[in-house]
Amino acid sequence: MYDRLKGFKDFYPDEMAARREVIDTVEHVARRYGFREIATPAMEDVGMYVDKSGEEIVDELYSFTDKGGREVALTPELTPTVARMVVAKQQALSKPIKWMSTRPFWRYEQVQQGRFREFYQTNVDIFGSAEPEADAEILAFAGDMLTELGLPASEFEFRVSHRDILGELLRSFDETVDIAAAIRAVDKSEKVDHSEYLGLLNDAGLSVGDAEAFDDLLDAGNENLDAVLQATDRPGLTDAVENLQAVLAAAEDFGVRKHCRVSLRTARGLDYYTGVVFECFDTEDRVSRSIFGGGRYDDLIESFGGQPTPAVGVAPGVMNSTLPLLLEEAGVLPEEAISTDYYVLTVGDTRDVAARIARELRAGGNVVETDVSGRSFGSQMGYADSVNAETVVIVGEQDLANDEVTVKEMKSGDQTTVPVDEFPGEREQPRYEDVA
Repeated sequence: MYDRLKGFKDFYPDEMAARREVIDTVEHVARRYGFREIATPAMEDVGMYVDKSGEEIVDELYSFTDKGGREVALTPELTPTVARMVVAKQQALSKPIKWMSTRPFWRYEQVQQGRFREFYQTNVDIFGSAEPEADAEILAFAGDMLTELGLPASEFEFRVSHRDILGELLRSFDETVDIAAAIRAVDKSEKVDHSEYLGLLNDAGLSVGDAEAFDDLLDAGNENLDAVLQATDRPGLTDAVENLQAVLAAAEDFGVRKHCRVSLRTARGLDYYTGVVFECFDTEDRVSRSIFGGGRYDDLIESFGGQPTPAVGVAPGVMNSTLPLLLEEAGVLPEEAISTDYYVLTVGDTRDVAARIARELRAGGNVVETDVSGRSFGSQMGYADSVNAETVVIVGEQDLANDEVTVKEMKSGDQTTVPVDEFPGEREQPRYEDVA
């Protein structure tokens, strides 16, 4: 007997039914915004991640040398892959490019509630637009997705920031500060105690006094972005603040501004983020960490050898992640139960008629099961109940002798007979009440 690997999870049919409904809802909302589905490989060259994140990233990857002697890794995220794909066909693709994909990813990291080593995300990205409307559309998609999944509007928020605001403020204290390290410190600011956070800023090149002053500015900017502009006169800072304000104005028109709160400590830890970034949080504090996040990565396509191409995206986890955990805690995760429209039950030598009825019901778009195990009447009824069959169609030798079949509604137990040649007839989804 083999045990499941740590950090991986099995999903049985009833559990998977709930997750499938979540995935279908997320993808349905994305399609309404015009995002087109792509498929991507499960493995990539390790160098693609090392070039973007440094050698230390290898410790977090499922990486190995394949039989061709290549250093490869199971993909830990999608963004580098889609960047590679855009570069490969950049001239042929109409802009903006709007792609989505739902698939598994793998990271060798500490397992905890809502975080596994194998997880599923739906990535939604826009390439080729630097306009605030592109950022706002990503936020609007995320808001619509959450409300369609059943979360009340008051129970989630997007904490929105701008990487260039952070970078320009840091440089205003010390031009030599390690911006990437300092931003990673900001990203950890609410996950570690305050003294450790200030120590990380100090390690990045700020004095302790400047680290405290910088942190105070972040607080002030959360309340009023103009306070940031008043602190220092830097053209890059003005541009970043104006860009964030423009995205928030577009978000107002797109109907998602009510979910957005300026939070300059929201930084996103990955170095490739450039402009506006955001993270989704549970306002009821049932899940204490970020539910998912996204933002701009305008330099990534060029760094992969392509033409300069602005990009913005978001990646909600749809299985083995914090989003399903939040839905469960909020009581809106779809029911973990399978469903069946019809069970066609056979008694005696009636397979030909039962098979014809099953085929016609399936042609109407229904979920239909019939006996494939030679079971008794009672066993078939028990199985129909176990798969939550709404209607049972009994095709028995006695019924057929009378040129009829029996249609039974499982919930009420009511049943009636119907001429066999009239079932299902022209009706795609005939129920008991339609034929009684």
